[in-house]
Amino acid sequence: MKVTVFGATGAIGSLTVDRLLDDGHTVTAYTRNPAKVPDRWGDRVRLVIGEVSDAAAIDSAVDGTDAVVSALGPSMDRKATGTPLIEGTANILEASKRHGVRRFVGHATPAVLDPQEKPTLVTRFTSFMPRTFLRRAYDEITGLSALIKDSGLDWTIVRFIAPKDGDPKSRVRAGFFGTDELGFAITRADITAFTADQVEDTRYLRRAPAISN
Repeated sequence: MKVTVFGATGAIGSLTVDRLLDDGHTVTAYTRNPAKVPDRWGDRVRLVIGEVSDAAAIDSAVDGTDAVVSALGPSMDRKATGTPLIEGTANILEASKRHGVRRFVGHATPAVLDPQEKPTLVTRFTSFMPRTFLRRAYDEITGLSALIKDSGLDWTIVRFIAPKDGDPKSRVRAGFFGTDELGFAITRADITAFTADQVEDTRYLRRAPAISN
């Protein structure tokens, strides 16, 4: 498949590109900073450079693709202002609709509930903390997730709490709070593997599974 990845040079985004390439997909990587493009990609990846506010560049990145993966996440910098990822996600979703791209895979935290999930102690805690101490980031992640859910596309939002570096683990738990046994930590390698699998896997269509080790 042809897959476009937004946030492609971030900690999780770059590993997602690697995994998609390993799986045999053709990848377009969208980034605002070409200096962060890994040398290991060589000429295997089509690059599109632009801000998330650049609707024309986003349109170019999505044109001709089969699926979109957004590894975009809000800045945790307390000096950051505004909610640019909400506008950026709107641009990506509109481009996807315009070009008939149905599959969309994004990222969030349990502060965003699955459509069929009821709040639990974990989801309340992971919502309370950013809502209280990182309100801008909280508004951004919940705002962009709402756009994805309301898009009408075949979306999946992959949720996780505490990403960490390290080798992939032998077990990844996936499911929903209140019904499945889930932990907190998960390696970025496992996040990227699960995310890449969703491009073709329809098990969690229009659902927001949480994952942990």
